[in-house]
Amino acid sequence: MKTWNDYKEYVKAIDDTDKHDMEAIEEQAQIITAIIKQRNSKGMSQRELAELCNMPQSSIARIETMKTAPNIDTLLKIFHNLGLKLTVTPA
Repeated sequence: MKTWNDYKEYVKAIDDTDKHDMEAIEEQAQIITAIIKQRNSKGMSQRELAELCNMPQSSIARIETMKTAPNIDTLLKIFHNLGLKLTVTPA
């Protein structure tokens, strides 16, 4: 393996369950990356975002480090306060 992407493709090719798990993690990472990028582009701290969302800063930190997955209500609240919109498309 030369790169992380090579490893991910290798894992996906071996087992359907591992492929599904890896794809789910990648999708979650895309959402979290969008949150972090938007928060940073607005010059907003985790604490400021948390105040806007009426939640503890530690919750934002756990979400951003993928230690917890937010429920849809929380995710939409964060998106709204960052000026993001959730879009669903067919797979």
